[in-house]
Amino acid sequence: MSPRPNGRVRGTDTGADLVITRSFRAPIEDVWQSVTASESTARWIGPWEGEAGPGKTVRLQMAFEKGAPSCNVSIDACQPPHHLAVSMKDDYGDWRLELSFTAKGETTELTFVQHLTDPALAGDTGPGWEYYLDMLVAARLGQPLPDFADYYPSQRAYYLGDARAQE
Repeated sequence: MSPRPNGRVRGTDTGADLVITRSFRAPIEDVWQSVTASESTARWIGPWEGEAGPGKTVRLQMAFEKGAPSCNVSIDACQPPHHLAVSMKDDYGDWRLELSFTAKGETTELTFVQHLTDPALAGDTGPGWEYYLDMLVAARLGQPLPDFADYYPSQRAYYLGDARAQE
């Protein structure tokens, strides 16, 4: 059974923003650590190496992709533990991503945003980010990791429909 997608596509002046949220019953600093420390990212997206900081570039290995490719990730902005903006380029295009963290009582909300040049790109990227964010949830809870085949292509139509509805 395919997990239910919960992201949205919002039109912008330059294309669209793909927005997906996840909530965690954990302190904001703990969730921040899960998405910024290499030993933590290794469990759900892949490890990275290099010196991190605004204006710097690290090398991320996409451990759960076919062939486990690596890519350079530029850190565009970093305000621990509230905001991280990164960008990268690969064979599939330019990736501009932002993660925002908000503490709400005993819960931390993570808002993931991918800035898209074309809303139709959400049909392919939306399911992928749903998968990776669910990988993060599973890794934090010590649960079995999800299978990408449960996300794509089954969630593609949801994101294409949402993208078209927002145009």
